[in-house]
Amino acid sequence: MERIKVLIVDDSAFMRKLLHDFLSENQSIEVIGTARNGEDAIKKIQELKPDVVTMDIEMPILNGLEALRYIMRTTPLPIVMLSSTTQNGAENTILACSYGAVDFVAKPSGAISLDLHKIKEELIQKVISASKVKMHQLMINNYAKSTTNVTANYSKIERERPIDVTGNSSAKKIVCIGTSTGGPRALQQVIGKLPKDFNAPVLVVQHMPAGFTKSLANRLNSISDVNVKEAVDGETVNKGTVYIAPGGMHLKIKELGTNLTIQLDATTPPRNGHRPSVDVMFESISRLRDYQKIAVIMTGMGMDGTKGLQELKKCGPVTAIAESQETSIVYGMPKAAVATKLVDEVQNVENIAETILKYV
Repeated sequence: MERIKVLIVDDSAFMRKLLHDFLSENQSIEVIGTARNGEDAIKKIQELKPDVVTMDIEMPILNGLEALRYIMRTTPLPIVMLSSTTQNGAENTILACSYGAVDFVAKPSGAISLDLHKIKEELIQKVISASKVKMHQLMINNYAKSTTNVTANYSKIERERPIDVTGNSSAKKIVCIGTSTGGPRALQQVIGKLPKDFNAPVLVVQHMPAGFTKSLANRLNSISDVNVKEAVDGETVNKGTVYIAPGGMHLKIKELGTNLTIQLDATTPPRNGHRPSVDVMFESISRLRDYQKIAVIMTGMGMDGTKGLQELKKCGPVTAIAESQETSIVYGMPKAAVATKLVDEVQNVENIAETILKYV
């Protein structure tokens, strides 16, 4: 079995040793080298040609963000960032995802985490997942360069029921989006293209730990015409606003008179290993009366959102959109959704906003 060759980049010798020991315990991973900073990492990548890099963000000489941008321009490869959970660390992590990092792992207790064992299994799984990412999908601006229209080929996929595209133009609309690995960059492509007068609320579940979703919301808000915010328990849902589920909390919707209100749930166990879960959000939205729903499933590992989509389709008019394999960083969640034969449109990520607008 060919092992995954990993380069570890961290300015702390202690952290390099810990990461080396953790990753080396897995028989499918081979740590082929370490680097002390971003400058050292660039040299080692050219010399050792790793399959995956783990990269600390905060380093001297050349930090992780600067090194990431250079690497993605010159020799793009899967990079998993390691980040602190401070506000500055969270903001830099979201930037790293927008620059092309495949994923990130939050250090439990700062730059030097003596309790790093807490994220050992998460780190191993994310390195393995990163090794399966297709290289061309990591290129900066690859979404904008992609011009393949896969919708025309979608007729080849058998559906269990006909598409209802007519709908009721006077009905109230609601959009719900689920995504995971590669999601922050995909969300930029979708949310960033919605108009200021968008005629529906948008609810988003992005698999991400607590402390990072607020930075994601702030980043999306800074590049979007619509208002983007981290969801708050009990607030009223408004058109033209995007609500990001906070890390560590399921996002649910409740009808209160003529309004919709947000319910955040930190006590119900994770679903599919995730809290927030796309399934939980979709199932909650499936119970809304008198609403036309547009459900979107984008890049991510696993099949979160599939059962929720099935519930949505049972309970009223729903248009389901899945991201194509061509642009998904990880074609897991969209693939599982398409396999149900309940998806109405498959689109490259740069076309998803336009597709949503067609129905809203």
